[in-house]
This record gives sequence, structure tokens and C-alpha cells, in this order.
Amino acid sequence: MARRSKSRNRSASNSPEAAVVHGGMNGGNYRPLKQTDVERIIDAAYTVLERTGIELAPSQCRDVLLKAGCTVDATSDRILMPRKVVEQGLSTAASEVLLAGRAPEHDLNLGGSKVYMGTGGSAINIVDLDGSLRETTLVDNYNIGRLVDKLDHIHFYMRPVVSREIPVENLDINQYYACMTATKKHVMANAYDRSSVAEIRALGEMMVGGADAFDARPPLSFVACWTVSPLRYAEETVDVVDGIVEHNMPLVLSSAPQSGATSPAALAGSLVQIWAEQLSGVAYVNLLNPGHPVIVGCVPAQADLRTGAYTGSSAEASVMNAACAQIAQHMKLPLYNSAGIAESKTSDSQAGIEKVLTSLAAGLSGANYIHHSAGFLESMLTVSFAQYVIDNEVNGQVMRMVRGIDMSEEALSIDVIDTACRTDGHFLNQPQTMALMKTEYLYPDIINRSNRADWEADGSMDLREAATKRAELILSENWPSVISDEVDAEIRKRFEILLPRNVMRP
Repeated sequence: MARRSKSRNRSASNSPEAAVVHGGMNGGNYRPLKQTDVERIIDAAYTVLERTGIELAPSQCRDVLLKAGCTVDATSDRILMPRKVVEQGLSTAASEVLLAGRAPEHDLNLGGSKVYMGTGGSAINIVDLDGSLRETTLVDNYNIGRLVDKLDHIHFYMRPVVSREIPVENLDINQYYACMTATKKHVMANAYDRSSVAEIRALGEMMVGGADAFDARPPLSFVACWTVSPLRYAEETVDVVDGIVEHNMPLVLSSAPQSGATSPAALAGSLVQIWAEQLSGVAYVNLLNPGHPVIVGCVPAQADLRTGAYTGSSAEASVMNAACAQIAQHMKLPLYNSAGIAESKTSDSQAGIEKVLTSLAAGLSGANYIHHSAGFLESMLTVSFAQYVIDNEVNGQVMRMVRGIDMSEEALSIDVIDTACRTDGHFLNQPQTMALMKTEYLYPDIINRSNRADWEADGSMDLREAATKRAELILSENWPSVISDEVDAEIRKRFEILLPRNVMRP
């Protein structure tokens, strides 16, 4: 069967700087691997699946794989996956997947080298607007969403924090509700229990006007960390995956091994392992439902071998993420990737170095869905309202580099150079300069380019202070109306919604 594409047209952004940068521009100029390296890693991943296989408990997943031609290793009880079985599953894998916004300008068409940058994670602490640190709550998912809704260079909203006060049995439906009522951007989160998957589908249908509208433009999606690296499936999460596939919703299969701890210390070996995990999962989902909107989720990191600490902000993690984008493009699979992680505990120079390093590598490589790219500090334990504003600025500059340089004949400017040199010797009054002022250049929002005297006259604010001020302004003014009061009342009648109505209005 031919591989199916889930692509749809994407409308241009309505933001003032849409002509300069927007989500969905093509990257792919940074390619850390030679073509022969890409092929060797893929071949090695197939070998690992045939030789070592997957540790998998008795389940529907195990039954489907065995029926497709996989075998059980007699000594280890691992499921060995022949290359032909994996390739059978991959033959129907979607090469593009739509993650729709509530408005077309927020659509994500994942595939190829199109780049989108957004939030992510499961932080348990937040730096509040007054600079204090506290535990995260359900209201934070709503308020961060309201903030992200007005930040043009954060293209999607992946549930950022754990609602620590919410009982587990109420968590899944409430985190989706809090996020989806805060922004018209696409929302992604996880589900802790299969029984809540159908409820989340029902919530989405109520928000968009029914099952057909949901299927045509899915407003929400799921990420499932279904592997426990190395090469072991998490039984409960695989059950959730089965439920997501059953209810026909977009799905990311996330693998997040750490080089030197849960994958080989050799970076190439870590890439082999993560792609073995990914290929096995994509094959399984497509054996279950050919053409399902599934996205490979490569999130490689490293262990700092001096301490064993998780590290997602290093050059090593950056180059592995970029290599995963290159491999995904070769295999024509949409990619969920990572950037913007900082080990720094505050919005300082270290955080800036870590974020720019990782985000540039992912963006220039053409990774599709770059999560973690906004808000994070302290190795994903903490988010900050101010940091979302700062990272929006970083993302915009990264996307400008992704866009690259216009090499048209007009842009070469031969006549413009000649005219300027033969007249007044500068370009400020050239028609080309005025014409390109708002389309060639992306101007920063909170990065200060004024002289010292003007900066001092404006209060001598550093970047974090300027970002905090901007976050305060957005949160005081932006109260999105994503659904009607009538729909909201129906939702609250059907589900136990714990977000108080009085926090959703000024």
C-alpha cells in the first residue's frame, strides 16, 4: 500500500511580522550526517530490532506483532522484529500530519523540513511574575496558554506544567480543558489512563462542533512516552497508545534516552537505539491502523558522566537532535524533536547560551515539531512567565535564520548598488530599503537596541525585567474567547471541570 499523506494547505499568519517569519518555513541546511551515515544508522537500527528486539509484556501489541511475523526469543522472551515486518508497517506511514489550530493560521503541517517551535514538558515549579518560586497548578496551564496565545513565535501549545493539586483521576480531562480554552493554537498533552482517551476525544468534538469537524481538523493531539529505554515498552502507556489509535487521534511516540545512561555513550549508538525504538513503534501503529497520523518522537539527551545528571542543553544533545531531523527527512516521517532546554536555574546568560545552541541546531536542521523551545529552566523542572517571553524572542530570531537569504536577481541589488554609488553614497533613501524594511528584517520585541542614555531613561531594565513587564501586560489584557458560554456550560455539565469560571474572565 502506498504511504499516505495527511497534508493540508496552511494559511499565512496574520501577525504583523508574517512576511518576515512564520511557522512552517523550511529548514534543513544544517546536516551533521553524511548520506552514507544516515543509511548506516537506519540499517543498524533494523539489525538491532532483528537481533535484540523489544521487551514487551503480553498485550494486544505483542499479539499484533507476532501475527505480523515477529518472533519470540526463546532465551529472553523478547520480541524480535524482522526487517520485512517493520518495512510493512512503514509502507503505510503518513509522511505529513496535520495538527490543526482553532484558526487556520495556527495549523501545523508536520513533515519534510517544515519548522514549528512551541512549548512542552511537565514542569512542577513555576517562577511567578513577582520572581517567587512555587508549585504548579491547573490555573498555570490556563494562564501560560493565555500568554502563549499572544506570542507569535511560539507556534503551538503543548501542556507545560503538572497540575499538582488535581487528583490523578481528574487530571487528563482537566489539563486538556485548561489548555484548549486558553488559546486557539494547537494543543498537545498526554493521557495517564486509557479510559480518559475517549473523554478527551469527546471534549475536542464538543469544542469544534462534532466528530466530522474533529477528524477534518484535529484540534488536539497526544504524546506517549511508550518506551522505557533501552528497547522496552511501558505496558500501561502502550495501552493508552492503543486507545488513541482506536479513537483516531494524532499521536507522537516519544523516546528520550540519555547517552551514557539509558543509551550508548557513543552518539552514533544512541541514534541507532532511538531509531530502533521509533521504527518499531511506527510500524506497530501502522499495523494496527494503516496510515494513522503518527509522528516519530526523537528526544535524545545525555547523562553528564561526571554526575549522572540529565543534560538536554549540550552540544552533544543538539547535534543528535539535528541528526534525528536529517534521518526523519530521509525516511519521509514527520518529527517531534526538542530544543530550548536549559540547565540554568534562572533567566541568565547560561540559559541564553543553552537555549540558542539547542534551538538553532533543531531549527536549522528542519525538525518539524520542536517542543520545549519556550519557558523552561532547571532541566525541565521549572518554567517562568518571563522566560516564555524571552524564548519567543529567541524563536523569532531562530526562524529568521531558518528562512535564510533571498538569492533572487532583484535581491542581488546590482542596480541599487550602482545608483547609490553614483549619487549620495548610502542606501537609506533607496526605494529598495523602504520596501524591504518590514519584510527582510525581524525586529526584536524586548531585546534593547537603544543607546545607553535612552535605556537609562526607560528605567535601565535588563532582559528579564522587560520580559516580566511584557508578560504582565499580556496577562492583564488577553482573555481569549475560544468557546461560547453555551458550549462551556455543556462541557461542565458532562465532565468534572475543576478550573473555576471566575479565573477565565477579567
